[in-house]
Amino acid sequence: MQITVLAGGVGGARFIRGLRHYLDHHGQGWDPDTGAGTHITIIGNTGDDITLFGLRVCPDLDTLLYTLGGSVHEEQGWGRDDESFRAQSELRALGVEPQWFGLGDHDMGTHLARSQWLAQGVTLSEVTARLARRWGLPANGITLLPATDVPIETHVVIADGADPDAERAVHFQQWWVQMRAAVPAKRFVVAGLSQATAAPGVLAAIREADVLLLPPSNPVVSIGIITGVPGVRDALRGTRAPVVGVSPIIDGAPVRGHADACLAPLGVPVTAAAVAGLYRDFLNGWLVDTQDAPVSGGATTAGPSYGRGASGSPLVVRALDLRMRDVPSAAAIAEASLDLAASLKDS
Repeated sequence: MQITVLAGGVGGARFIRGLRHYLDHHGQGWDPDTGAGTHITIIGNTGDDITLFGLRVCPDLDTLLYTLGGSVHEEQGWGRDDESFRAQSELRALGVEPQWFGLGDHDMGTHLARSQWLAQGVTLSEVTARLARRWGLPANGITLLPATDVPIETHVVIADGADPDAERAVHFQQWWVQMRAAVPAKRFVVAGLSQATAAPGVLAAIREADVLLLPPSNPVVSIGIITGVPGVRDALRGTRAPVVGVSPIIDGAPVRGHADACLAPLGVPVTAAAVAGLYRDFLNGWLVDTQDAPVSGGATTAGPSYGRGASGSPLVVRALDLRMRDVPSAAAIAEASLDLAASLKDS
């Protein structure tokens, strides 16, 4: 079976780790020698990439690599678990900015390698494949693809001072990390997106998938960026595979991060139903938390608040506990997404 997942950083990485755990413990693990078992292709968000200290940093791709490679800082959800910050401390002593984005010493090794290879003309796809081999992803039946090889960067337009008409743009990472998304966003601008093309293998991974999954990643600056790459959304609309998503919203609040601050400039309510609406043209099934079930006791098919799915029929919704507290709980959510996909295939 071929599963294709569109993913951002922490939420996407933890969901996919749970998915791999579930498959491995239910007789569907990957055998690299025979090619048997379930293969997972991840299409990773590159919209929050940034150049810092002369190095190209890909936060979401790196979080996927470290999490699935077994070396992520569990408490943070990002970065390395055995990290030190001697180089960053020296940069601070030298007065080198910015200091609001910390790069650990081991993490910096990743960025040095990526930046050198990119400078040599190697594509981001090939760079990512080299890094994935370092973390053992192919042996576990996982292929990680950037959404595009074309450099794209998300910028946030905010008010500039007291004048309500004055605006300035800051990089998404500065808004997210330094400002903690506390400064209201007026809109998001993704530099380079309209000229981007899907990276090699991305459209095929969508068209040839048996199941397509959307983890609880940020719907605006993660999933929204991936589906904004020309050709990707059309491929999702045209696929025959069931597309099942997991809500990143529980009881009116983001599961993690600042998705509410990202939805606000779009005028989209912070609800599981409203986020499903962002995917309505290709979404078939939707997992929500029990607190957001359209009917009490857990939903099977959505009511009017969840609208219709890609097929024109009512969007099929199921409810369960969506808190990913650990690997087993993430595996349970992944299992539910596969069960829903299977039921959609049979219907």
